[in-house]
Amino acid sequence: MALVDVGQFANRLRGCRVLALAVTAWLLFLSEDHVLAQPARSGPTGPSRSVTVATEPNAGVWLDGILYGKTDTNGRLTIKHVSGGAHTLRVRAAGFKEASKPLTAGQSGELPVALARTTDEAELAFQQGETLTSVDRQKAAAAFKKAIALRPNYIDAQIALARVYSDAGDFDNAMKAVRAARKVKPGVAEISAIEGRLYKDSGDEAKAIASFKRAITEGKGFQPEAYTGLGILYKDRAENVGSEGDLAQEAANYREAVKYLSAAVKQLGTAPDGIVVYQLLGLVYEKQKKYKEAIALYEEFLCVYPDSAEATAVQSFITQIKKQMAEQPE
Repeated sequence: MALVDVGQFANRLRGCRVLALAVTAWLLFLSEDHVLAQPARSGPTGPSRSVTVATEPNAGVWLDGILYGKTDTNGRLTIKHVSGGAHTLRVRAAGFKEASKPLTAGQSGELPVALARTTDEAELAFQQGETLTSVDRQKAAAAFKKAIALRPNYIDAQIALARVYSDAGDFDNAMKAVRAARKVKPGVAEISAIEGRLYKDSGDEAKAIASFKRAITEGKGFQPEAYTGLGILYKDRAENVGSEGDLAQEAANYREAVKYLSAAVKQLGTAPDGIVVYQLLGLVYEKQKKYKEAIALYEEFLCVYPDSAEATAVQSFITQIKKQMAEQPE
């Protein structure tokens, strides 16, 4: 069988990617635990450095609460384009106690993060829940509940429980978990971001917007999940009013979508989550017919994620836009 032509594949992807990207943008924030937000950092376009975390194999690595992936079999993960200010690294591996370490301004190269074995039953139950999340949500929820029973103020387990219920579409239990987590630790931006997603998915846009904005305030301006949620919400609004012929409201909502998705892209830096959000923003630029902005964004994407599986498709988007621009009458 002949290979699919790249151009045809890009056209096919372009036709279906609106829904796929929106769904993926939600799922990427549910796939792993995102912890307490830190103050805003500069994005990948500013002065940057490369940092290699050296720790246990298959350990999750977070920078400022954003998951950047897992270490390889040698226990290493390189994070590129880290901005020059101070950051916080967090590392967690199954069977080990979680560790946090500051990344000072200008520090680069290899950064060792030693992890100690743990026998803490609450932490082990939480780790078991994380492993089960992608396999059996019911068992994952049971593991998180066990962790909470063993340590009632275990905020990470509280948040993880809310996420697993949200991922399962269980609005009532997810909201109960959100309220319980907020009672344990008020003012946590991530809790409000999860709440915003729940309200959006249930169709209550007013409460969703309020929760997302609350998350941004609680995160002192840094909350890429909430910015992404707002961006998707306003993109969906634009498409809905546009289908009804209200061009003024369509344009206004697309402007809001650009504002929030741009903030999310900047805050996600080079994290894997940014791959989808970049494409969502590019799609909105295309809907606005802001083709130069779309091309610039896609070219930035290729610089930031040159080896991603989506790179070929994104390059095809650029080619198609340029062809479309050339065919337009002056």
